[in-house]
Amino acid sequence: MSLSEWLAIKRNISIKNNIKKISSEIPEGLWIKCNNCGLLMYYKSLHKNQKVCPECDNHFPTSSYDRIEQIIDKDTWFPINDNLASTDPLGFCDKKLYEKRLYDMQIKTGLLDAVQTGIGNINNISVALGIMDFRFMGGSMGSVVGEKLTRLIEKATNMKKPVIILCASGGARMQEGMLSLMQMAKISSALQKHQQAGLLYIPILTSPTTGGVTASFAMLGDIIIAEPNALIAFAGRRVIEQTIREDLPKNFQTSEYLFKHGFIDLIIPRIKLKNNLHKILSFYYGECQ
Repeated sequence: MSLSEWLAIKRNISIKNNIKKISSEIPEGLWIKCNNCGLLMYYKSLHKNQKVCPECDNHFPTSSYDRIEQIIDKDTWFPINDNLASTDPLGFCDKKLYEKRLYDMQIKTGLLDAVQTGIGNINNISVALGIMDFRFMGGSMGSVVGEKLTRLIEKATNMKKPVIILCASGGARMQEGMLSLMQMAKISSALQKHQQAGLLYIPILTSPTTGGVTASFAMLGDIIIAEPNALIAFAGRRVIEQTIREDLPKNFQTSEYLFKHGFIDLIIPRIKLKNNLHKILSFYYGECQ
């Protein structure tokens, strides 16, 4: 082997080792790809843009913690009933015990259940806010979700405050049976009293909003807002097609389809949501004075 050949081999080994070293230093989750347009971007850049793709405006799923940061003025959030947690009244078991499933979700998300509720300011206007978190068992509505939202609405009624609920849910929580289904009526009843007091209620439908949530408080607002291209439905697309034996339009059950047919009032991108909520609240308070 000549000296030049030996040096070439050593150089190639050195380059390969450096590539491996650099690759191993790249942390996981640094990059993320948009499922809609395929854009590859820094996760931090996406987070700064409120988890909306800068190329195609695709709205990524986001947590209730992010929602609070995006909508509520800094240092004004006061949580309500954040110590409530579900039990397992039916002793339900599918692939695992419901009690174990709850515990796993609590560890994974840092939440006790699928909703956060509290009082906070939107550009200095105080509101009662409920934020459902799809990461916790698909945002399903169990007894704790229903109780927290009901208490929030009742508190807002007593304090003469508007209510805003960000919906993200697969519907009623099957592991709690009828205890889950009765939350639909309980929340709706509290909203009726809130409305009778002449107070404003705004549901914001994010993707997905389905099942018993859609069939109750998600559609009872004075002004119903949705994010772009959000999945909003009661029954699943396949179930409907098999029942009526017809093919549904491609954009069926999207926020744009519902807006076109008069089911919702506004479609507002996430980045513009806070300012538009402030405009609506300012108009409401101006009318009330």
